[in-house]
Amino acid sequence: MVRMSLDPVQVMTGQVKELKVATSANGDGSRGSWEEKEEFQRDDLGLKTAPKAPKPQNAVTVAVSSRVLFRTEREQKVFEQQGVEEYLRYQIEHENEPFAPGPAFPFVKALETVNARLRDLYPQSEELFDIVLVTYNHAHVGIRLINTINHHTGDVSLRPNIAVLSQLKPKLGADIWMRVRLSAAANCSYFNPPRRRRPFVSHVCRQRYDKYVRKQRILEISDGCRSQVNGGSPPKHLTPSCGDLFIERFCMTGGTSPIGYLKAWHTNLYLSADADKVREALAEGIAAATMFTAEKLTEVSESQLRVAFDGDAVLFSDESERIFKAHGLDKFFEHERENEDTLLDHGPLKGFLEALGKLQKKFYAKGQRLDCPIRTYLVTARSAASSGIRALKTLRAWGLEIDEALFLAGAPKGPMLEKIRPHIYFDDQMFHVEGAAEMGTIAAHVPYGIAQHHTKRNSSGGK
Repeated sequence: MVRMSLDPVQVMTGQVKELKVATSANGDGSRGSWEEKEEFQRDDLGLKTAPKAPKPQNAVTVAVSSRVLFRTEREQKVFEQQGVEEYLRYQIEHENEPFAPGPAFPFVKALETVNARLRDLYPQSEELFDIVLVTYNHAHVGIRLINTINHHTGDVSLRPNIAVLSQLKPKLGADIWMRVRLSAAANCSYFNPPRRRRPFVSHVCRQRYDKYVRKQRILEISDGCRSQVNGGSPPKHLTPSCGDLFIERFCMTGGTSPIGYLKAWHTNLYLSADADKVREALAEGIAAATMFTAEKLTEVSESQLRVAFDGDAVLFSDESERIFKAHGLDKFFEHERENEDTLLDHGPLKGFLEALGKLQKKFYAKGQRLDCPIRTYLVTARSAASSGIRALKTLRAWGLEIDEALFLAGAPKGPMLEKIRPHIYFDDQMFHVEGAAEMGTIAAHVPYGIAQHHTKRNSSGGK
């Protein structure tokens, strides 16, 4: 005997257009598709979940240390003054107290904003930013880090609006409604209908299904409920904000170097407060920078990621910088004019700019060049007429675009950066990093090239 079946997921989403007839897997028609369906899918109920992390080989991976993502100065002081055992005890005692945001926090939130836009345009694509939290801490400290991320994210699972779902109760019947309600109470966890159900319950479900098909009230379910539960404009409190932290990947090394793990993650950028670890990463060919907290924080954009780069020894090699340090400014200008058509070699962060450009082109392909949520800047002490043309020709030959180029001819960079308000600025000279920080810009030092031999190192060790 062939039996009619009710698929409640299709009823709730308005996908059922006509009466369905389903047979069981063994062909005897004893079970319908509702009994065979293993689980409700969250999306079928309009429930929003944390985005799935992309595969490392497909993503633009940004690794950040816990000391730059969060403010951990107090804990670092305990470690330095009282030792590792007291440090671990302190962290465990305070594991329910979230850390305050650190210098990398706005940058990471901006990455998530870009991800939200990319997922809207390319739902199946894994070409996204992937954030990895890297820490030298013991795994016990991971509990506090997870609690902190959850604190700054809010409820990742996002419970559904029970008042909205209540509209489904008279349409689906008490049996199915109870499963929906229990799922909501369990914070949107998956729930499985029993494999064996009483014939009476199945009969009631089929009766309700037939009733609504005959009376053509599927449209009522679709228009009245799907638009609120599964529609394109769900209630604001059901939708994750663009800037939420979705960090699923952790790397807690217990005091050992994380550099080997960074290579395994296919890391495109590593940000840390430990200058020695940053230099170690650069030596392994990984783009890296040491972050510092600005004396005052300038408000940054919540809808657009802004990244500013110095030129020499950051995007480009330190070839021209070496000429300047060894022979002075006049010889530097002469060298640049003579080599105007000779491309500069790549610097340590050229690959990261390339990764940003790749994601920018995905927005351009959708006609969103003027509304792209990624904007890049070149802020260099070079002068445009005498030495800037070589830099621009090099970028063009690499196939890379810079949205804005500022050639300052030796003028201070801080005031320009204050106007740009980047989420992060990369420079190889501490003089410029400190000047930017004084003006409220989050700056990161790239300890690479000849300038490191002429600048006093300002490193911060520790865990």
